[in-house]
Amino acid sequence: MGMKKIISIIPDTPAGSSDKGVSFKKFDKSEKPASNVELTEDRVYDALRNVFDPEIPVSIVDLGLIYNVAISSGNNVNLKMTLTTPGCGMGAMIAGQAEEAIKDAGASNVLVEVVWDPPWNPDMMSDEAKEKLGIE
Repeated sequence: MGMKKIISIIPDTPAGSSDKGVSFKKFDKSEKPASNVELTEDRVYDALRNVFDPEIPVSIVDLGLIYNVAISSGNNVNLKMTLTTPGCGMGAMIAGQAEEAIKDAGASNVLVEVVWDPPWNPDMMSDEAKEKLGIE
């Protein structure tokens, strides 16, 4: 079982003492229980429809940011995606949300690769996204 280790440093000062010690606390966060869900490409895309670019009120699927979803045995997922611009300051957050959405859909492990080829352009958006953003 994997665990997430969070170590915080808290000054430990006994009353009347000028000597400051340091105590370490470890919090274990167990992984989610293994899922018996059959993970499909459609299920991954459905999960990613709940991930939005915070600067644009459209899902990353409808924006055309998802280039490839590969699912291997054991529900391991490799996602290739892009961003609207290489300078996107929210890229790490969007990739992290995509990873979490896929894990919530039943993936055991997720690798998100942000790629720049081909470069994203507005023609990659779905018709719904174009309509929502007023692009013809």
